[in-house]
Amino acid sequence: MILCDTGPLIALLNQNDPQHPRCVQAAQGLTAQPLVTTLPCFGEAMYLLWRVGGYVAQDRLWNMRRDGKLIVHLHSEQELSRIEELMRKYRDIPMDFADASLVVLAEIFGLKQIFTLDKHFYAYRIDGQEAFEIVP
Repeated sequence: MILCDTGPLIALLNQNDPQHPRCVQAAQGLTAQPLVTTLPCFGEAMYLLWRVGGYVAQDRLWNMRRDGKLIVHLHSEQELSRIEELMRKYRDIPMDFADASLVVLAEIFGLKQIFTLDKHFYAYRIDGQEAFEIVP
């Protein structure tokens, strides 16, 4: 599995997105399938896809999930507490809810590789120590 942030989900599904070619090429090179994201990222993607293409665009994201190409992780109460802790720690960057949810997912599953267009992930650390391997 590879972590997937909101940006690449939008870019993969929206051919008019300036990052579409870059993300499609990067996705084709990924060996760790399926992608895994969090409910906060999935929600952001649904909102942004609605804005660019309505339900048709949102349905493409639902198809990714139905086809097993995307797993959506639901956080527990304990994980939500860790998200809060991370947002407090990185408040100067700042870290948003969706980014914090992905860092927690990395910690839970021991994942280092993240498919993101967000430069903040260069500053975030897994378990406060390890840097992410960023794709693309």
